[in-house]
Amino acid sequence: MANASVIPALPDLLAGCLRNHRRSQELLYRQFYGYAMSVCLRYAPTREGALEVLNDGFLKVFTRLEQYDPTQPFKGWLRRILINAAVDHYRQEVRHHYHEDVEKTSQTLATNAADANSQLAHEELLGLIQQLSPGYRLVFNLYVMDGFTHEEIATQLGISVGASKSNLARARENLRLLIKQVNYDEYARANR
Repeated sequence: MANASVIPALPDLLAGCLRNHRRSQELLYRQFYGYAMSVCLRYAPTREGALEVLNDGFLKVFTRLEQYDPTQPFKGWLRRILINAAVDHYRQEVRHHYHEDVEKTSQTLATNAADANSQLAHEELLGLIQQLSPGYRLVFNLYVMDGFTHEEIATQLGISVGASKSNLARARENLRLLIKQVNYDEYARANR
């Protein structure tokens, strides 16, 4: 029973997954859950949405594992699949919901508001990114967080390169306004 907690090496887990062994699939899922969820949380507006993307991504991993090149890092391959799953999820959501391309109007800030460039905690920044509209958030994450080019984003999302650049610029502007608002709110609380 002492060996029950030993996790097999990654090549052994992958070999088990290729043979459709449920235990190997479960162990692979558990081993990479934290990493995978951190990728998915950047793209989904809610934790539930991120979990849906994560599960869709792992389903693709298990059904397409024969395409994985073992000479390359597994995490990179997994990340690419999760990003593609997030893009697919976004496309499905856009089809099913009325898509608004509305820029949020910012409230007038007091002239003595705190500097918008102050440091935010990682979780706060992710929370602000999640407040962006789905299209802006997707392009922002693909470009800034995952290093895709505008050409790659345009191809992946079926939009023009100009639309990708425009969405990124608007995402950055909206994010800047959200950061200003957070800083203003903190300043107002501190001066009550």
